[in-house]
Amino acid sequence: MVILNGLLGLNEHWFPLLPSLVQRSEVFLLQPPLLEMKGTGCTVDGVTRLISGVLETLIERPAIIVGNSLGGHVALRMALENHPLVRALVLVGSSGLFERGFEKGVEHSPSRNWLERKIQDLFHDPSRMIPGMVDTAYAELSRRTAARALVKLGRSAKNDHLGDRISGLTTPVLLAWGRNDIVTPPDVAQQFHALLPNSQLVWIDRCGHAPQIERPEELGAAIRDYLDQLERMEHARTAGAA
Repeated sequence: MVILNGLLGLNEHWFPLLPSLVQRSEVFLLQPPLLEMKGTGCTVDGVTRLISGVLETLIERPAIIVGNSLGGHVALRMALENHPLVRALVLVGSSGLFERGFEKGVEHSPSRNWLERKIQDLFHDPSRMIPGMVDTAYAELSRRTAARALVKLGRSAKNDHLGDRISGLTTPVLLAWGRNDIVTPPDVAQQFHALLPNSQLVWIDRCGHAPQIERPEELGAAIRDYLDQLERMEHARTAGAA
């Protein structure tokens, strides 16, 4: 299993899920330097190429790619490109159809108060924010180059609309979505579900855009249940072929 973060996501945000997931899979958490990207690399296409290259050096067999926000977008792009290391996808508040991003107003040294409001918008219950989360993001975005990269990647994600491309994607997909997500709202999950022919949609109640932080138990349970289903389907397919 490979876990991909969104723009301001950190590997540590997934730590509460790991005890249950590592019992089932070898788990890789990838945190590419998204806010250091430049030029043509600072696009969805550039990040997809970077992640694909890293995976080819890390894993030897197809993996389940779990992606939140931009991470889900990259996972979809890899599946669309028929990457041989993609076994199935778990999309958590993924971009690719619609996303209310950070980029508006971020170019000119965003204030801490502005950033705190933006991060609070990721949560249904802001009290579930990780202590220090705002300070970490503020320190990162105080660098003008990082703020520019955030803007450029956010715009690239909005411009890379996958609606006309994913209807033929047969890769198994779990859509695990916060029912109270206002960044990629519930109707986005329903659009993905309607367009992706081999998808399942699971709602996580009382949850916004970052279930791995706000509702890790529920997200972990949804992923584990999906792993069970995948194994049953693959076993049945193997038995039928025999």
